[in-house]
Amino acid sequence: MKEIILVNVVGNDRPGLTALLTDILARYEAEVLDIGQAVIHDHLSLGMLIDLPDGEKSYQVLKELLFKAHELGLNIRFTPITVDEYGKWVAAQGQERHVVTMLAPRITAKHLARLSEIIASNGLNIEKIARLSGRIPLDEDAPQVASCMEFSLIGTPQDKERMRADFVVMARTMEVDVAFQAEGMFRRNRRLVVFDMDSTLIQQEVIDELAMEAGVGDQVKEITEAAMRGELDFKGSFTRRLALLEGLSQEKLDVVAARLVLTDGAERLVRTLKRLGYKTAILSGGFGYFGKILQEQLGIDYVFANELEIVDGKATGRVSGEIVDGQRKADLLRILAQTERLSLEQVVAVGDGANDLPMLALAGLGIAFHAKPLVKEKARQAISFHGLDGVLYLLGVRDRELATL
Repeated sequence: MKEIILVNVVGNDRPGLTALLTDILARYEAEVLDIGQAVIHDHLSLGMLIDLPDGEKSYQVLKELLFKAHELGLNIRFTPITVDEYGKWVAAQGQERHVVTMLAPRITAKHLARLSEIIASNGLNIEKIARLSGRIPLDEDAPQVASCMEFSLIGTPQDKERMRADFVVMARTMEVDVAFQAEGMFRRNRRLVVFDMDSTLIQQEVIDELAMEAGVGDQVKEITEAAMRGELDFKGSFTRRLALLEGLSQEKLDVVAARLVLTDGAERLVRTLKRLGYKTAILSGGFGYFGKILQEQLGIDYVFANELEIVDGKATGRVSGEIVDGQRKADLLRILAQTERLSLEQVVAVGDGANDLPMLALAGLGIAFHAKPLVKEKARQAISFHGLDGVLYLLGVRDRELATL
């Protein structure tokens, strides 16, 4: 008859502890069915599920483990597991798995309590918690760093939409970003990231900046804000705004380009993605002239945007070719995925406006970045309290891994 024992070991960590304990198991030919280990502030927590050999050897294994733990200054506990209990545990490996990423300037106990409450109320179990961000200094004068934790969950949510809604309310009321994703091989194998440009990669809306140079800033800005909120059709509103730029001199494009500011974290994000082998693209309802400047500055692989028509050195108030609206962005995302021979699940899309929603919905990971309320409500994920490099956390990248790049 099988004798299955759960071994829990806790104590001060140092190199070689796991080797010394598993060497005892190896000498008695005990089978390790599962093993897990975590270290917090140099304090070890080790768990092993073992199948003991029959007869007298079973007693000897436990005795030697107990003596060795005492010798090493560790606390050890043995818990018998029935064959039925083990069978249920094995059967559970087919359950759904999800990942929740929580990101804030500083994660507090209140954040953890509320997040855990939402998870538990939906019948999910937290299997593992990992810190993705760096260690937090206690010095109040130290630079403010982001805090990010990743929760691995097992089970099927009782009401997935209600749970997402609860996360949205939590994010808004507690000023924390919460992303809920299905776990699977595609989450760990995304290869293409596409960005909106205006108010995403850069802080400004270029058409508003051009309008200021043309003396029609207030008129254009009012239309822009209504379009981004989803109150106006993008293509129609874009045509109206564009017409107001008629007569703008080409030299003004360089004036505007000189004052564009990258979004916080944009350079770090794109640089890291390139070093990790990702392809990147700009899919913008703005203008290709500025997209190409960013392409050269950041090393972006693809740029698709509207081409401002210039005749005799002045804007005509029209664009050359097809207007890049929300549907066109989604179509381009699909084309790029096919070009790179990727599944749509391997694509990440990041944007802030209503015209980004089609591509955010199509991508495997769609992120509303510092977005308008309508966009945050409809997008599956959102980053509202961190820079653009917060995308790396949603990809599962740890700060300590970035230090090696």
